[in-house]
Amino acid sequence: MTVTLAHGGGGRALRALLESHVGPAVGMDALRHDAAVLDGRIAMTTDAFVVHPLTFPGGDIGRLAVCGTVNDLAMAGAVPYALSLALILEEGLPLEVLDRILASAAEAAREAGVRIVTGDTKVVERGRGDGVYVTTTGIGHVPEGVDVGPHRIRPGDAVLVSGDVGRHGAAVLSVREGLGFDDAVGSDVAPVAAAVAALLAEVDVHCLRDPTRGGVAAVLDELATGHDIAIDEAAVPVHDGVRAATELFGLDPLHLACEGRFVAFVMKEEVNRAVDVLRTFGEAAEIGRVQSGPGRVWIRDSFGGERLLVRPWGDPLPRIC
Repeated sequence: MTVTLAHGGGGRALRALLESHVGPAVGMDALRHDAAVLDGRIAMTTDAFVVHPLTFPGGDIGRLAVCGTVNDLAMAGAVPYALSLALILEEGLPLEVLDRILASAAEAAREAGVRIVTGDTKVVERGRGDGVYVTTTGIGHVPEGVDVGPHRIRPGDAVLVSGDVGRHGAAVLSVREGLGFDDAVGSDVAPVAAAVAALLAEVDVHCLRDPTRGGVAAVLDELATGHDIAIDEAAVPVHDGVRAATELFGLDPLHLACEGRFVAFVMKEEVNRAVDVLRTFGEAAEIGRVQSGPGRVWIRDSFGGERLLVRPWGDPLPRIC
């Protein structure tokens, strides 16, 4: 057995790798959330970025690294405040490319209200680094009274998305291998901490998760533990360009990565208030409900039929983040 690209795709292959190799070695607590909450309500997360190509409509690896890290902190209810940034550079990388990536990372950090306070740089031989790899670590603080996580999900909870889904995956697809779409779609890559803070100030949020690798489908599959989740396919907001792209290539928008969206679980009594808050930031919608069941995700289509949402083995678009 060897590592394959599927192991990095956010699907069942990655889950099997984590549960059979990573978790037993370092402890399963490291796998339970997007960020760890430590003593003193300090939140910490780390991430690595190997996106190909380095630049895509709406962003690049520098912006992606900063936004992806602060968003993981926000999913724990934390207010991000500092990042580290480590670079692995390939011999032969044009310095103007590096400068653009660093400028993009710095701009994203200012947008997110965080400082890049430390880091590291290494160089590998030509042909062994694919241009630039970036690793980040972020720290933040969870305010008193905030408790979000899978342990709080209950039957009856509403499932919300903070905006239209699948944009990042579609944006990478649009430039990879020379493909293009008439209706160009830019990545949604952006910090979400402001939207999360506004939501937490207004409603009792049970759980948050950002649908990066594997998209919304992977998030729902992971969180459907001890209960079912029923999703109304027609309620899921999808940009026309994303829908056209997924239909053309036989993909499902629910399986494509987002980098500036999140899934929120709130009590059904607070749905309207939660959606109103989130719609000040984007095209938010209620897309489903949690219900009693053994741990499945159901999709209701526009014809009234139901099917099980099955998490893919890997990712239809590897190396998107």
